[in-house]
Amino acid sequence: MEIRQLEAFAAVVTTGSVTAAGRLLGRSQPAITRLIQELEAELGFALFTRSGPRVSPTEQGFLLYDEVEQTLAGMQRIRTRAAALARGDGRPLRIAATPALAAGLLPPALALAFARGLCAPERVAVQSQSPEQVVHAVLTGAADLGLNSLPLEHRGVTVHWIGQSACVAALRADDPLAAQPALSLQDCRGRRLITMHNPYRLRRRVDRALAGAGVPAAGVIDTNTSISALTLVRAGLGIALLEPVTARGLPLTDIAVRPIDADIPFFFGVITPQARPASAAAQGLVEAVADAAAALLPDLVRREPAEHGALLQSLYGDAGDTGDTGDTGDTGDTGDTEAAGDAAAPYTQDSGLTSHD
Repeated sequence: MEIRQLEAFAAVVTTGSVTAAGRLLGRSQPAITRLIQELEAELGFALFTRSGPRVSPTEQGFLLYDEVEQTLAGMQRIRTRAAALARGDGRPLRIAATPALAAGLLPPALALAFARGLCAPERVAVQSQSPEQVVHAVLTGAADLGLNSLPLEHRGVTVHWIGQSACVAALRADDPLAAQPALSLQDCRGRRLITMHNPYRLRRRVDRALAGAGVPAAGVIDTNTSISALTLVRAGLGIALLEPVTARGLPLTDIAVRPIDADIPFFFGVITPQARPASAAAQGLVEAVADAAAALLPDLVRREPAEHGALLQSLYGDAGDTGDTGDTGDTGDTGDTEAAGDAAAPYTQDSGLTSHD
């Protein structure tokens, strides 16, 4: 299996035609066809179904594409890194962040970091990923630090601080409810709601609040990102109950953002790998993110890392009962924390794998 075969496969999936893939890669159509045929012969199954000039991935091809995309992205990182080394450049600061934090909070945080001279714009790499992928990227060294929703359980990451801010409602600016300075959950009665689809993350808190208020929805649209929720709101499809970072961090048109009278907290923070010391640039960005969050979110509460275990327990019951998760002194010989009870020390998680909103 050759890289050029994988590149041809990915190009055809991306463009939807062999001809367009050839133009994208600077190869002839017969050359692309030959590479695809060779790859199919080696794999033992068809990668595409053909309908005239258009081609579509088979089920096997679609599943394979995710792996191929990651492999090619890794190859591109190698090329980029090699070119930087050839120029004498240092390693870039690599950041993994959930979509909400990557879109709403990371840009102003980076602007602060650049203004403070912590890192140069040409030496930063950002990946927007799911919470689980952010943790994985930090653990495997693919990212130097992660901006993630909290709480989370995972052996080997250090939580530097915990930000807490209340979730908000987003609705069309011409909705009659937009005239109110704040919304109650009762205002959502009989309205279609737009929420996150994962029942174990923020959706869990939203559902609890609605059930506690006795508010049934006229319908629910599930989505996996707050950005998608806001576009659904703009289309007039309902009221979104969502985390505040995206709602307050993105420039919005035709959308009103209002506080709600329910206790639906959103928790987030910055994580780094326990096994590797954070660079000066990463350490500076940890504080730049906190400062940017304080400027963005008027109700932000910055909690100490030592509170992480108790937070996990309060939200998920016995899911967070891992014994030592609330003890900042029990972190092994990593040097990531000071003595137990030092509220300023970062909290190092030491438990099994599960990432929560």
